[in-house]
Amino acid sequence: MALQRVRLTPSAEDLVRQLQQQHGPVMFHQSGGCCDGSSPMCYPRGEFRVGGSHVLLGCVAGDVPYWMSADQYAYWQHTHLTVDVEAGRGGGFSLEAPEGVRFLLRSRLLTDAELDQMRAEPPLPSGADTARPGRELRKALDGVPDHMPVRVVAADEPGGELAGGVRNPV
Repeated sequence: MALQRVRLTPSAEDLVRQLQQQHGPVMFHQSGGCCDGSSPMCYPRGEFRVGGSHVLLGCVAGDVPYWMSADQYAYWQHTHLTVDVEAGRGGGFSLEAPEGVRFLLRSRLLTDAELDQMRAEPPLPSGADTARPGRELRKALDGVPDHMPVRVVAADEPGGELAGGVRNPV
């Protein structure tokens, strides 16, 4: 079983389901910008374009992709991230902002066993792996649980979405 890098608390998962009912499929990107610090930002899927400078940490709440910039991942790669929710104002562009709540991160260092597992696994897929139309991610995702994305489609494919759109199953 692949190392789980990110998860949601039950409260955060409930909020994601609510946001999906309002906005359709969503995605997360962990902000590394000046205004929002390292906040997990939730967007309609495909409204935040990912590329070669982004890493797919995994999927949460079923098929919700969680992306992070590769530069920021260099700092966070030795941690397990838990997305939680609390009352307060979050990032202005994140979907939960009008709800009067915000997503936040809680982290812990990976255990020695988890670090060994991480080193033994293939590298996480990047946005570059998703940039080519119809590119199969199966090789990059060998050993990843079934709830993880396995194929990303480009906007110019029939039924395709913008980069970051995940189709599951293939």
